[in-house]
Amino acid sequence: MRKPQGAAAERAGAAIAAATFIAASLPGDAWAVADLATLPRDLSPWGMFLGADAVVRTVMVGLALASLAAWTVWLAKSIELRRSSAVAQRGLERLESDVTLQQAAAETADQHDAVAQMIQTVDREASLSGGAHDDGFRERVALRLERVEAAEARRAAIGTGLLASIGAVAPFVGLFGTVWGIMNAFIGISKANTTNLAVVAPGIAEALLATALGLVAAIPAVVIYNHLTRRVTAYRALLGDASTQLLLMISREATRPAQRARMVR
Repeated sequence: MRKPQGAAAERAGAAIAAATFIAASLPGDAWAVADLATLPRDLSPWGMFLGADAVVRTVMVGLALASLAAWTVWLAKSIELRRSSAVAQRGLERLESDVTLQQAAAETADQHDAVAQMIQTVDREASLSGGAHDDGFRERVALRLERVEAAEARRAAIGTGLLASIGAVAPFVGLFGTVWGIMNAFIGISKANTTNLAVVAPGIAEALLATALGLVAAIPAVVIYNHLTRRVTAYRALLGDASTQLLLMISREATRPAQRARMVR
């Protein structure tokens, strides 16, 4: 009688162990299937954008527009500065040749570039001064040239301020989108009372995408700003050389009457 009872006890223990294993394993498998069923299928950048919260989506659109504006400024200012520098270089070469102020003013009468404006303002000051080439005349000419040079430098630098703003603000805007996305992820966790990947993944993905867009907008803006600043500095150096050549031209013309008087004597 003891052997059948022992066999029955062994069979009952095996059945209980099997039932416990099944009870422990089936819910886990069910949660895994549920996770796979509810996990977002499209985690591409466009899919994350479409599935993002309205605030995070607005941040992404703003950062994309800021990046587009930075590249637009780079293209427009590069073409403008290249053209202005080429024209200023030709005007400087003309001033370095054997030409008088009256000849240079006549040649640039219908031109509107920076060097032409400098020549015309010097010629105007010469006509207002009645041909007197004294120290006061040179000081007035220097002031006029300085103002023209500063005005042209300001005009050439238009748009670089936007690049500086984008480079400084875009990372913080992206950080705001990151914080908002993580906050949504925690809200989803609290509502679902679970920490499975299907609840956490969308908010974290949106947050990381917002951070990436902030860096995509900020880094090129800073690089473009530094590049354009160097180009504007080089352009202003050309205008400074032209201003120096005009002052030298005035100085030479002031000494010519005295030299002629000494030759006549």
